[in-house]
Amino acid sequence: MNLYAKATRHAWRMLGSVAFGVLLVAAVDRIWGHSNIAFAAAILVLLIANAPMLRFNCPRCGKNAFFRGPFVIPWPNRVCTRCGQDLRETHSQNR
Repeated sequence: MNLYAKATRHAWRMLGSVAFGVLLVAAVDRIWGHSNIAFAAAILVLLIANAPMLRFNCPRCGKNAFFRGPFVIPWPNRVCTRCGQDLRETHSQNR
């Protein structure tokens, strides 16, 4: 599987994590009332779910597929912004 496909799968997984966090906070708010613990739990879920984002790096130059300069964008690049490598190509790990 190529880097872009893996990064896209991660982006969809993050969308699901955000939806889960919103539903968690809404359910806790509806059942028990306002709680900072629900917000903290949602933030913790998002931090843990987003940790793999830092591993989606260009195989040629190492630039992350989600970074555009100093900004992080929720959808990955198809082409590396530093070296121009097509991230949709499958690259072997044998060098």
